[in-house]
This record gives sequence, structure tokens and C-alpha cells, in this order.
Amino acid sequence: MKITILTAGTGSYYCGACMRDNALVKALRALGHDAHLVPMYLPLQLDEERADVETPVFFGGVNVWLQEKYRIFRKLPLWVDRLFNGRGLLRAVAKRSHMTSAKEQGEMTYLMLNFEESHLGKELDKLVEWLERDGKPDVVVLSNALLGGLTRELKRRLGAPVVCTFQGEDSFLDGLPEPWKTRCWDEMRLRTKECDALISPSQFFASLMEERLGVSSEVVPNGIDLEGYVVGSGEGKIGYFARMYHNKGLGLLVDAFIHLRTKLGDKKTKLAVAGTMGGGDEEYVAGLKKRLVEHGLEDEVSWHANVSREEKAAFLESLSVFSVPAIYPEGFGLYLVEAMACGVPVVMPRAAAFTEIVEPAECGILVEPGNAEALANGLRTVLEDSSLRKSMGEKGRIAVEDRYHVGAMARSFEQILRKVVEQ
Repeated sequence: MKITILTAGTGSYYCGACMRDNALVKALRALGHDAHLVPMYLPLQLDEERADVETPVFFGGVNVWLQEKYRIFRKLPLWVDRLFNGRGLLRAVAKRSHMTSAKEQGEMTYLMLNFEESHLGKELDKLVEWLERDGKPDVVVLSNALLGGLTRELKRRLGAPVVCTFQGEDSFLDGLPEPWKTRCWDEMRLRTKECDALISPSQFFASLMEERLGVSSEVVPNGIDLEGYVVGSGEGKIGYFARMYHNKGLGLLVDAFIHLRTKLGDKKTKLAVAGTMGGGDEEYVAGLKKRLVEHGLEDEVSWHANVSREEKAAFLESLSVFSVPAIYPEGFGLYLVEAMACGVPVVMPRAAAFTEIVEPAECGILVEPGNAEALANGLRTVLEDSSLRKSMGEKGRIAVEDRYHVGAMARSFEQILRKVVEQ
């Protein structure tokens, strides 16, 4: 099959959805398919080699904004568009994405969902022309439902089925101001029904989207490429690897670490924080560092931003226990699987998709969500029992090898895509 995946780049150095899509394209090629990855909005910034290095960015963030706001930019020649789609410019814009008003984010999100009301026809023409250049795809995959507004036109102009995967759209939409929040949810409800298949990364998120959108979806857990991930022998270190911001629960983990060191008698455990810092995250991290200074623990925490894939693997291998206590309804959590691949036991909230990953694998402890003391107690339980750490770490690695590796994900996708193409 000729498969095209449109992935919505966030500009983040560690975007879980982009990482998944990049690995998926490579794995589908290994299965013999002609698969391609097409970045939307912003260039992909990955910690691994891109599947399609030369593919241009479509619906570039600068072009989309200018064409929607100013009529003249809808008629300018393509060479001008290419200037605004330059990777350097788009990456600079991504770093300042926090400066965009919530109202503008809401309006642009709505127009991408209700595409026929937008003024972005020129951008769609460029995408369709490029997709047809070497023969039309047999199926188009949208990396998240926020791209669902393209479904109708892509099906009409390409004559190909469209499959959409859910990737945490709820937290983004719920953060929009009214009336955009309600209008976007209403429009996404209509657009997802036009897709030929819907895929969720967990049963939790499938149930959540069925409740909020009235649609059913098939569950395909995300998977990772195991190359480079080996079981380590970390001692005395708690690790966090995700975006360094509030919703991922970094502040909660810092509070748990402070409680562990000042209230529970732990005198030696350290905390290591790694991941990406996007626009505006620096101020949040500075506040956490100030809190650590107040307790005399600033030297007990290390910070590692925007690490490479090799550095990420080495970081995970050095840990005794892993935790990203996200405080929003996480649809999957690729970081969790990466830690499991390195044989690191986990302590996670008993919430969202974490329960269905951790409990069957017996790879960690689940604690009360949003409770720093409960998190500290869970971390201490794992830290103080070396045999428990070893057992949980081994079971986590087995679970990844069994059902959370990219090969398993690709085969499940292949079955779904083949079915919609044949129909």
C-alpha cells in the first residue's frame, strides 16, 4: 500500500506523537509498504533520524496565519510561501508559540476543523499536488483529530480513504477560551464521523473520545523502536523524562522529592529531570528550582534539556525509578514505555491510560493522583526494595518487547489500513 501520514509538528524537540509517527513510517516500510511522513504546521524536531528528510512542511504556521488574516497573502506566488515555510523561521516561531493569544489559537483551530470556512485553499492545493506527484496514496492517515477538517476534501480530491488517530486532543481543546472550545468540539464531532476509521492509543482514550465525540475507535497501543534501549543498573536516582511543564506533573514530583528527603528520612536519593523546555517553560522551571533552594536541595537535582536519543537512553538506564505524574488525562505516555524498555520500575498515578499499561505488566506502583505524599511513599517503596525493583524492571522490559514495540504497532496499523482500503 501507498500510505501517507500527515503529522502535526509541534516544534517541540520531544513530541511523542511525532516520534510515534516517524517510527511507524519506518516500520511500515519494513513491512513492504510505500509509506511517507508529511509534516504539517512546523518542522519535526526528533531525537532520531527522520523517515523523510526532504519532505517539505505543508500548512506552515506562518503561511496559515498570514493567509487567514490578510487577503494579499492568499494570492502571492509559491516562492514567497516557501520563504515563510523556511525551517529556521518556523522553528523560531515555535519557540514563541506561547506568545500567540488564546483567542487566536481558538480561531485558527476552529478554521482548520471547519476548513470550508477558512481561506486556506491555496495550502490544500499545494498539499494535494504534492501527494499526487508520484501517484495518489491508497490511504491517508491524520496524526490527530485536529486535522479532521481536511478529511472531506482529501477524500474527494484523492479518492482515498482517510484514517484518523487520536493523540490527546482533549487537553488542548479544553484549554481554549469560549466560544472556541465548544465550537471546536462540535466541529470535531462532525469531522471524525467522516473518517473511514479511528484509532486510539489506549482503551482509556477510546472510551473518553466515545463519551465526548460519540464515535468508536480501535485501540492500537503506541510502540517504540527498541534499538539503543538496554536494561541499566541505576542506583539511588528518581527520573523524570517529558516536557518540563505543569500538566506533566513535574511540580508534583518535585514536591514528592522534597517530602521524601525532608519528611521520610531519605538522605541520599537524587532527582534527575530531562526532556524538552518549550516556550514559557523556563519561568515554570525557575519557580521549581527556587522551591528546591528553599529546602536546601538545589544540588540534589540535575536538569537535562533537549537531549539526543543516545543521551536519553543513557539517562533512563541510570535511573532506579521513573515517574511522570501527569495531572491531566494522558492518552498514553510514550515516555513510560521508554523507561520500561530500560528496565526501570515506574511509580505513576492510578489514572488515565497509566492503569492499563502498568497493572497488566506488573512493572511498577500506582498511587493516588495529585497527591505528593502518596507519590513520595510509592517512590520510597521501590527505592528501598532492590528485589522489587529488579522484578518490576524485568517485567516492564518484557511488556515492551511483547506489545509496546514499533513492530507490533505497525502490524496492527497495517490490518486496519488494509481493511479500509479493501472496503
